[in-house]
Amino acid sequence: MMCDTCGCHITMGNEHLIRGEGALAKTVDGKAAVNVLTNLLAENDHQAAHNREHLDQHGVLALNLMSSPGAGKTLLLEATIHALKNELALAVIEGDLETENDAQRIRRTGVPAIQIVTGTACHLDAHLIHQALHQLDLSGLDIIFIENVGNLVCPASFDLGHHRNVTLLSVTEGDDKPAKYPVMFRAADIVLLTKTDLLPVLDDFDSQQAETYLRQLANPAPMISLSAQKGIGMIPWLDWLRQEFTAHRERVQRSHAIKLSDLNAFSQRENGSFSYS
Repeated sequence: MMCDTCGCHITMGNEHLIRGEGALAKTVDGKAAVNVLTNLLAENDHQAAHNREHLDQHGVLALNLMSSPGAGKTLLLEATIHALKNELALAVIEGDLETENDAQRIRRTGVPAIQIVTGTACHLDAHLIHQALHQLDLSGLDIIFIENVGNLVCPASFDLGHHRNVTLLSVTEGDDKPAKYPVMFRAADIVLLTKTDLLPVLDDFDSQQAETYLRQLANPAPMISLSAQKGIGMIPWLDWLRQEFTAHRERVQRSHAIKLSDLNAFSQRENGSFSYS
């Protein structure tokens, strides 16, 4: 993983853990910690679980959009928002090393957008998402799109507390990307081939070969070809979103029902009114 060498696993969201009197600032023998990556990842996973529970309490589906820079994530979000904003309550969390350019584009659609500027970190992490979630009113939302930093390496290794991974592959990048970046594409719950309106002039990109590489990773995720710029192929993507949102709400409702049933059973046992058959 790139973070092993570049140090980008330390972000503005988690640096409090290793600075000063932070929980990971020293080892158990009191010496300054040198290798903090393993512990930071553990803390990240703990925060991610909290984020997911927080989202589930409000019935919000969170989708993590990952791709290389320039694959068309923001344009896809603009087209998706235009199609669904009168049907579902949407919000976006934007991740970039610098600028608020993408968040400003999303806000112009009338949808709330929180910009995370990561500085040197080439990915988002659960602590950064936790901070962003507290800037949104989850009670009125259905879906949150998290546009991760453009990078085909590190983002796939950090759980944000999201529910599904959406990986974009632009036809301008080459059909061998799933083979070259297996961690990213193995983690995908859906793969979107973007900018497919350019295929007539990109005769070296083979969509079937790209899917073959994906299947060689034992990933059965659907692969959808589309062009957000031209509005081509958007219907299957929008249908997938609707299905995922409906399934998520049903999962949350079942989970709440099970927890309520367990709570009632515990209360009955505590009151001595529970009988075993």
